[in-house]
Amino acid sequence: MKVLTRAAAHFSQFVEDRTDSLLGTAYLLTRDRQAAEELVQDTLVALYPQWSRVAAAQSPIAYVRRSLINRYLNQQRRPAAGELVTDLVPQRQPGPDFAHRVDDRDQLRRVLSTLPPRQRAAVVLRYFHDLSDQQIAEAMGCRATTVRSLISRALSTLRGGAALTGLDGRSDQQGAVR
Repeated sequence: MKVLTRAAAHFSQFVEDRTDSLLGTAYLLTRDRQAAEELVQDTLVALYPQWSRVAAAQSPIAYVRRSLINRYLNQQRRPAAGELVTDLVPQRQPGPDFAHRVDDRDQLRRVLSTLPPRQRAAVVLRYFHDLSDQQIAEAMGCRATTVRSLISRALSTLRGGAALTGLDGRSDQQGAVR
């Protein structure tokens, strides 16, 4: 029984220490705070029964992050389930802004939303978590060359979007590139 208690204590400490990072990743992937919270919660709920295996991994955060990304990509592949409409809207507690480190969240979110899910995941892991090609490949379950290709295509798309939205500083107010 001590193994269960130790695993539960490790899980609680992990959740306390890493939730903000996981929520930030999920927010950048989903572009929606509620969806990000649900994605993180669903991932942690799914991993809890096998937490001793997660804790024994070389890098538990990498294990959880990969699970989070796989869950996100699987959600993108499935048709969306219908939302339940109710008469009463539940009250939400105000919380911290998970993208507070991003200078211009709205523009970043718009440009990131133009990317396909796998490209978005690769960009988030590279530029928001500073992972190497090999680490991203392990997290996404693909080869490092695939990661480089995904990031290259994503950056090309982002450069085009940046020019259109004025993020690169080369366009005037009417959108014409100087």
